[in-house]
Amino acid sequence: MSSERVDSESKVSGNQANIPAHIRRELEIDDGDKLRWQIEDGRTLRVRVVQQRSGTFSDFDGYDGDRETNVKSDPYQPE
Repeated sequence: MSSERVDSESKVSGNQANIPAHIRRELEIDDGDKLRWQIEDGRTLRVRVVQQRSGTFSDFDGYDGDRETNVKSDPYQPE
């Protein structure tokens, strides 16, 4: 018997799998969220939840810190 913990299980039906309600609640998965699927070691499936962004900054990607910035100039304002 496997020593891996099983939180829940569900069946695949019509090429779709349901996410159990308690897992959706715990991970705050809502309509519109995306799931990213990754196969590891040819046998393990990892699923990552990507929450849908909403609100004022939904299109803002942020600053990842890999390039220089110049806070003294504003490209949207004439000098």
